[in-house]
Amino acid sequence: MSTLEVTQRRSGNGANKKQLDTLRSLGLRRIGHTVRIKDCEQARGMVHAVRHLVEVQERR
Repeated sequence: MSTLEVTQRRSGNGANKKQLDTLRSLGLRRIGHTVRIKDCEQARGMVHAVRHLVEVQERR
């Protein structure tokens, strides 16, 4: 199963509460922080909601 490597590239300052909650749910805490999450529909939906704040790479 593949995973997504998600890195926070921009600050959450100015983002609405829902986007901040999504960042926290993904496990991201600060700029430059990287997490690996299982590639599933729910994870892709969360990443899509904050796509302007993160960078994503697909890993196998």
